[in-house]
Amino acid sequence: MALREEFERTGNWLFRWRSYLPLLMLGIILVGLKSSEFLEQDSRYEELWELFCLAVSFVGLGIRIFTIGQVPKGTSGRNVNEQEADVLNTGGIYSIVRHPLYLGNFFIWLGLSLFVQVWWVSLLCVFIFWLYYERIMFAEEEFLRKKFGDDYLQWAETTPAFLPDFRRWQSADLAFSFRTILKREYSGMLGIVASFAFLDIVSNLLHERRFDLDFHWRILLGLAVVIYLILRTLNRKTKILHVEGR
Repeated sequence: MALREEFERTGNWLFRWRSYLPLLMLGIILVGLKSSEFLEQDSRYEELWELFCLAVSFVGLGIRIFTIGQVPKGTSGRNVNEQEADVLNTGGIYSIVRHPLYLGNFFIWLGLSLFVQVWWVSLLCVFIFWLYYERIMFAEEEFLRKKFGDDYLQWAETTPAFLPDFRRWQSADLAFSFRTILKREYSGMLGIVASFAFLDIVSNLLHERRFDLDFHWRILLGLAVVIYLILRTLNRKTKILHVEGR
């Protein structure tokens, strides 16, 4: 099998199983927590660092929000088993980078890996992310090339794959939809906060032998759960968050 077909086949396989990548990444982060000494630092410094890491992950969530808020239905979805694209997105954030959702995911995991303050944890997570998603992006681009032909090639030739080129910005065809964001990304918001809260609990167990969640994480997790339950109820029980064509 030629390398092109091998990369595509491997990328499609990784795409179908990408929901399990967090288990691998989280496992590495948990191992790193055992050798972390950040809890021995000043408590104020510790709290500020944790909030900085959360902010880095929220940058990733913000990139995802900005992407999903301007795309039509049938693109940039959460489809699990196979690639999907009813139209080719080339405006908005897609005018400056070809894979904005994966860029957002990168920052989410970067923030989580920085939490432990162990250099090799972040380096290893970045390496695994690059190795894993490079194949997925290759398979996705093969799918788009076959479906959209010259239109895709013309767009890909001038648009970076992963590092945005802000000079190339062009407005999206659709206006930003706040309701679409509330409908599609509330679980991601809770997942980020819950992951940090979990790491805080594990850190306290490993370094202080206490099962506890620090106060600021209790507040943030409580707010995230309330927001999640409200938006989930609105999504499941009403049409308030529904936007035609999104």
